[in-house]
Amino acid sequence: MRATGDRPVLATSVAAVHDGRLLLVRRGPGATSPGAWALPGGRVERGEPVRIAAERELYEETGLVGRAGELVGWSERISEAWHFVLLTFRVALADPDATPVAGDDADAVAWVPLGEVAEHDLVDGLADFLVAHGVTPR
Repeated sequence: MRATGDRPVLATSVAAVHDGRLLLVRRGPGATSPGAWALPGGRVERGEPVRIAAERELYEETGLVGRAGELVGWSERISEAWHFVLLTFRVALADPDATPVAGDDADAVAWVPLGEVAEHDLVDGLADFLVAHGVTPR
């Protein structure tokens, strides 16, 4: 996920939970926060509904097909170089047993047990967001 221009960028992410595990992607060299783990997601394109953007980003980064459902919550990621406003949706996968494959700006993808998510090198604020919105346990 790359930011351009001076304005905040609208982005989406998805919380895919299956069999007590959360789907995470590791940000690749060309992405913001390279090497850190995050929820699959990225920028909303002009004219694209946010739920469709979430589904597209899920597919581009993991090869998995899903349907974006309820809004989990929103958050902001701000640095000297970028400002993202993120809308995170729960997602129902078409085939939850399909094997994810890293693509786009993700260089790895993994199903992580919910109780172990915070042990990963997550993008800033993600661990607190997931706990505050009931995705992962304290």
